[in-house]
Amino acid sequence: MSHANTDRTRLPPLDLLIAFESAARHLSFTRAGSERYVTQSAVSRQIRSLEDELGVPLFHRRHRALTLTAEGQRLFAACSTMLAQLRSAVAEIRAPARREVLALTTTPGMASLWLIPRLPRFTRQNPGIDVRLDASYERRSLPAEGFDLAIRYGRVGAIEGVAMFAEAVHPVCSPALLKTGPPLHEPADLRRHTLLQIDEPRQDGMPLEWAPWLQAVGLTDLEPASTLTFSGYDEAVAAAVAGQGVALGRRPLIDDLVASGQLVAPFKARTASPRGYFLIVEPSARLRPAVRALERWLLDEAGSTSAA
Repeated sequence: MSHANTDRTRLPPLDLLIAFESAARHLSFTRAGSERYVTQSAVSRQIRSLEDELGVPLFHRRHRALTLTAEGQRLFAACSTMLAQLRSAVAEIRAPARREVLALTTTPGMASLWLIPRLPRFTRQNPGIDVRLDASYERRSLPAEGFDLAIRYGRVGAIEGVAMFAEAVHPVCSPALLKTGPPLHEPADLRRHTLLQIDEPRQDGMPLEWAPWLQAVGLTDLEPASTLTFSGYDEAVAAAVAGQGVALGRRPLIDDLVASGQLVAPFKARTASPRGYFLIVEPSARLRPAVRALERWLLDEAGSTSAA
């Protein structure tokens, strides 16, 4: 065993601290390795080296589970703050001649149906600024994972941030299905159709809530001819466009598809949703003019969008 180091303030190598922060955030060596593009065993070795350096265990290693020790929890809190400050400082001093990349995270449905069709307007209006888009149902930690902004979906009053727009829901289908399929004159006619839905969500995912809409129109006992289930809302909407069934359209996400005639609403009834979309900006990121420009643009775009 090597002799004890008498300098208690000497810092371990930065790469070991970065690996530890990722593993502690995910509570998984495998996911930390995937995030850092290294193997699970490489992360495990880095954590062992850090523990040897500090002389204390940082994780309790159980079968298929990791938890932080008291020392690990203390180091994780310090590393999260340190890395967020480092990323912010690097962003501020990075050479201005380089293209600036803004990191934005949101859900797959919001990304594909609302944001991606509009983003080219932002990049045309703001040359030199690129947007790195993360479409995921996982709720990212903005400072720890290096994101500048997030558009999050959830119940009104339960999510911090600036409200972008509320949501309304109603069934939608392709024009071809409306013309050639079984009649769709009233909500009860959905019994003859395939309803498109998504899997129950993990954590804060997005369930396609047929049940509340059916309850609102007095059809809690409705049994459709069949159902098709998808892993994401954007997939369910794509299936509706392809004529595979009837989806519960979330306005304003599907407004562009309705305006272009790719989807139609067979019934006039719309139901207000208790959910909406909210913009969150990482506080230190707002110091950057490019982040403020994207924030203003997103709110302006949202202001011209209505779910009414």
